[in-house]
Amino acid sequence: MKSKIFGTILLAVGILLIVVGFNASHSIADRVSNTFTGRFTEATTWYILGGGAVALIGLFMALFGGRRRIA
Repeated sequence: MKSKIFGTILLAVGILLIVVGFNASHSIADRVSNTFTGRFTEATTWYILGGGAVALIGLFMALFGGRRRIA
């Protein structure tokens, strides 16, 4: 039960990080970086990738974290 709650919290934090990353991708610094290098800044990339990883881990914990195996 605790792992499902923790998974739900991780899922919410991951989604929040993704939203922050996408909002940061529209900043002037990211637009200039994207224009000259074709990529977002390193911080924006970490927000989006890290948020996706945390959200995925949280989703799996929320869905499968509370199951007990019967031997």
